[in-house]
Amino acid sequence: MGTKSWWNRTDSRLLEAALGLAALLDAVFGVLIPALGVVGLIDPVDTREVTPETATRVPGTVTDAVAGHGMTLTGTHRADLVLAHPDLGQRLLLALPDVVGSLLLLLVLVLLLQMTRTLRDGDVFVPRNARRLSVIGLTVLVQAVLSPVLPSLTTEALVSGTPMADQVPFSVTFTGEYVLLAFLILALGEVFRRGTKLRADTEGLV
Repeated sequence: MGTKSWWNRTDSRLLEAALGLAALLDAVFGVLIPALGVVGLIDPVDTREVTPETATRVPGTVTDAVAGHGMTLTGTHRADLVLAHPDLGQRLLLALPDVVGSLLLLLVLVLLLQMTRTLRDGDVFVPRNARRLSVIGLTVLVQAVLSPVLPSLTTEALVSGTPMADQVPFSVTFTGEYVLLAFLILALGEVFRRGTKLRADTEGLV
């Protein structure tokens, strides 16, 4: 007597639709809209959250905040660096970390969508999915490095040569969660690769 799988084509379609919608939203709100802001077609991002050298007061007036070169630094332990009229280069620096993060997320979502489509045939354990998992793991690892580094580098470029340079020191804080996740995904990709190779060898003996 055969056993019926709990996963069916409807489940696959729903998962594909959810991943497709997530990819679309990420592309629109994470890439397209910030890009339109950079070129000036819509209001651009003009604020960057920073950690100041010395705590600034929450402003009641303009004089309560540190200001200079069209920039205003307001806040306490986590401050907002606000650019009054950012030029093209500044808009690009402000948007770059979020756009790069969204592009990496989009790549992961597209690869997951491609993996989900293999469920239509009832078999996700295929060689191309092992490769996709490896790419996903490497993408997460790249994101683990770029996520803290890009904001720091772009902030340093924004304040360089301005009075804000003394108020906003260069600092990078790494966390291990994404690195651990990346290695877990890479390990899972290796399991997929070895499993599919073993199955191919076994089928060749039959």
